[in-house]
Amino acid sequence: MSVPAQGGWLAVAGLGPGDQALVTPEVSDALAAATDVIGYFPYVARIAPREGLVLHPSDNRVELDRAKLALDLAAQGRNVVVVSSGDPGVFAMAAAVFEALEAGTPAWQDIDIRVLPGITAMLAASARAGAPLGHDFCAINLSDNLKPWSLIAKRLRLAAEADFAMAFYNPRSKSRPQGFARALAVLQEACGDDRPVLFARAVSTADEVLRIVPLDKAQPDMADMRTMVIVGSSQTRIIERPAGPVLYTPRSAPKAVA
Repeated sequence: MSVPAQGGWLAVAGLGPGDQALVTPEVSDALAAATDVIGYFPYVARIAPREGLVLHPSDNRVELDRAKLALDLAAQGRNVVVVSSGDPGVFAMAAAVFEALEAGTPAWQDIDIRVLPGITAMLAASARAGAPLGHDFCAINLSDNLKPWSLIAKRLRLAAEADFAMAFYNPRSKSRPQGFARALAVLQEACGDDRPVLFARAVSTADEVLRIVPLDKAQPDMADMRTMVIVGSSQTRIIERPAGPVLYTPRSAPKAVA
């Protein structure tokens, strides 16, 4: 990231899935130049304190408050980095910043705002397992905090009908433990029993665990909020190897039968 010579700026940055080696140099440069870092508690905790840097951790579900604080500070001439895990544009803070910008004061319109991409969880999980997202795929956030369950269920059915591989964010939380069970029921009805399901928990950290099971063996308690779930398409395959299975989806799809 090229840092402006003067005046405040705002960078919305992705910290990757967990391993410091997966933070991009661009994001590291922005953090080194920042006067303020804003984000959810566990993400801000990943930033090393230093002289001249103010950390602003906050709780979950206050994304717009974080975005407004970041815009206010940048308008005052501060150099602000809003941090997300993974990529900030995938179910994270980039959209919240632009929502606040669109509804906010005219003074915010001239702020230098940049989105700095990171490695999102579905790509890190896919890479660890092989290449289950090697052909067409979709990503769905299973949280119903910001959209109704009926819309989630509709998207699940249509994605299954289109034969996408599917990557699921936020599958199961303590506040909504039944949501993932409902999602699995929709998928089992729409897809059948034998599609492979990857449960990739805490990818790239010391707590990483990968598990591949057929869809009919997938259980709700196999996932939590640190788990990325990838359901293969009808073409996704498993290669059994001594070092462990490889999950991949071929690059081509069979021609439709007339």
